Amino acid sequence: MTSYFLKRLLGLLPTLLIVAVLVFLFVHMLPGDPARLAAGPDADPQTVALVRQDLGLDRPLPEQFVSFFTRMLHGDFGTSMRTRRAVSTEIGERFMPTLFLTLASMGWAVLVGMSIGVVSAVFRNEWPDRLGMTIAVSGISFPAFALGMLLMQIFSVKLGWLPTIGADGWRHYILPSLTLGAAVAAVMARFTRASFVEVMQEDFVRTARAKGLKERTVIAKHCLRNALIPVVTMMGLQFGFLLGGSIVVEVVFNWPGLGRLLVDAVTMRDYPVIQTLVLLFSLEFILINLVVDVLYGFINPTIRYN
Repeated sequence: MTSYFLKRLLGLLPTLLIVAVLVFLFVHMLPGDPARLAAGPDADPQTVALVRQDLGLDRPLPEQFVSFFTRMLHGDFGTSMRTRRAVSTEIGERFMPTLFLTLASMGWAVLVGMSIGVVSAVFRNEWPDRLGMTIAVSGISFPAFALGMLLMQIFSVKLGWLPTIGADGWRHYILPSLTLGAAVAAVMARFTRASFVEVMQEDFVRTARAKGLKERTVIAKHCLRNALIPVVTMMGLQFGFLLGGSIVVEVVFNWPGLGRLLVDAVTMRDYPVIQTLVLLFSLEFILINLVVDVLYGFINPTIRYN
């Protein structure tokens, strides 16, 4: 297990290098001049040229990339062109609100989604199954921004129960987490149902029932653990998507997180912030996949790593 873990960690380096090159090329292909945006619309060409020199944008692209990558290896991600603050400071201030929002969304989504999936599998082709899958399809089909605005209209504007913007208390997390986790709950419900239906047709399940075990024991002890591997895989992927893909929800609720920071950085062509955020999101996905692979061994002891 330890050797496998270390090999996977070493495998991160070439992947991150490729991502860094692609992200660097992508951000420099974005339309707009960061120097002009930083200098202001009324700045003369001489001022813009000075700003471009100060930002290091007057150097050749290979030289800019080598400088960025060298600093990154030393833990220096540069300075934000928009705020003139260290990128690490900008991201550090925004990371925890996004993480807490992701954990809140993932928590209720996994609990509700897996419950719907198990009930749908147990009562397959009956009304609980049809109701659960209808809810799941609705959750996948409904756009996040539309759901967020609908929830704000009902619970904030009409009823006045919940706040619409900010992250000052637990009540601020309710609407954004419901909006962000709706699609995840729907996906988890469908995957859990499919996995449970497949496992419930296995011979060891029929044997457990033939021994006279209660249906609740068969489902909890024999079906649940064996059906968890594909569910855990999807859970890890969805957690990565939530952590790195909450941009729309954060914009709708003006959430002070990484998604909002990325939107502001793209608007102002803040190259260092964009590059660092995309690399961070890529690293999150890779690490989450590694954690999921390690969890397989705990869920199913027959799995061995070489």
